[in-house]
Amino acid sequence: MPDGYESQKDYINWVKADADARQENVDQALREAFASFIRRCEVDMVVFSDMTAVDLANAIAAKPLVLKALLASCNVAARAIERDLDIRNLDTYMPNIEKDHALVIAGYLKPFLPPYLELPVLSRIDRICYVDKEIRKGKGGWERKVLASLNQASGKTFRKRRFAVGKEFFELDAATPGMGPITIGIDIKRIEARRDIHKRCDEIVNKATKLKEVFPRAKFGAVIYYPFVSDHANILSRLRSSDIDGVVFASHTEDSIENAVRLLLPTL
Repeated sequence: MPDGYESQKDYINWVKADADARQENVDQALREAFASFIRRCEVDMVVFSDMTAVDLANAIAAKPLVLKALLASCNVAARAIERDLDIRNLDTYMPNIEKDHALVIAGYLKPFLPPYLELPVLSRIDRICYVDKEIRKGKGGWERKVLASLNQASGKTFRKRRFAVGKEFFELDAATPGMGPITIGIDIKRIEARRDIHKRCDEIVNKATKLKEVFPRAKFGAVIYYPFVSDHANILSRLRSSDIDGVVFASHTEDSIENAVRLLLPTL
């Protein structure tokens, strides 16, 4: 990396000593907490210390499906691969890896890998990462459902749009029309923890204020996913602003989304 900018190696070195100490403490705590249930057994393991970088590259090129587990076991993600190695658009779950890229990635990963890892641990690491990815994908799908419902119920074209206030840029999850001055802007927001409501509500109010600085005649609304129904009144109170014209709540179901959109649109 250029001088003054960190690579993944630098980031890992920041925390290496603390992480090593924590691993020892966690290992000891596990042994003590589950002492009565610990059993010794034979298990297949991958011995990385016996491999050269070329061996590792050959394995990755032959079976690219193993890449995600290797990356995750090294605290390396696709962004780090792109930043440090300039390999772009790498799908780490179903990669199509050229041999020369496999060699570069293997040389990059080899110093980060532990001496060995049990095979079931590696497959479990991949599972955890995959489940997390799919959950985040599903949450993103909720936003797309809200957008589709807005388009269907309004007869207008809503889409993501950015607008500028001075040198700052802001993004609306749904706005109409598709080009030109914005007449309606909508923030579609998932808030899944009580501790996040202050920050998220401030973000919504700020975005509404900024929109009306640029487009004073625009209307601003919000569609919010917040699973603590008894606290909805608290959020409404925090979003009480002359710049916000409507706020509705929607769960994950199609009916809830459609009902929320039907309630919101007349206020805008």
